[in-house]
Amino acid sequence: MKTNIVRTVWVAALAASVAVVALAGGRDDRCSDPRVAGTWGYSESGTLYHPVAGPLSYASVGSYTLDHHGNLSGTRTASMGGTIAVARIEGTSTVDADCTGTLTLSFYDPTTGNLLNTATKFIVYVDNATAARSIITSILLPDGTTHLPAVLVTDARKLFP
Repeated sequence: MKTNIVRTVWVAALAASVAVVALAGGRDDRCSDPRVAGTWGYSESGTLYHPVAGPLSYASVGSYTLDHHGNLSGTRTASMGGTIAVARIEGTSTVDADCTGTLTLSFYDPTTGNLLNTATKFIVYVDNATAARSIITSILLPDGTTHLPAVLVTDARKLFP
């Protein structure tokens, strides 16, 4: 009887420890829309190649919120060759399990609501999805056909991880 109690306690302890190890090992460390959701602050800098004005230094700061479904909204203030421009941002985010993804963004004049341009960025989430780095892969003017070459890189941090 005493041996059965000891054996039962030992088996129960072993089962509990296996369950804890399985749960810890089964943790999902992949990236996903819910994992990167939140409010982000960012800065971006580089060179924008305007078809008329030529190469312009570019820098911007802003914030955006990503929801659990990959929808994005925010604002940014940019300096293009020394000219300040404010914009409202709307867009979408896709996130792959390896913590890479794409941001597809539309920038609007906050006063008139007119589309200023659209941009696509390749993004990599780092530091347990509390920081991100991205690079512009495409900028289109409102006509949808005029592509603006650019070399712009972004550094972003989740504001409330």
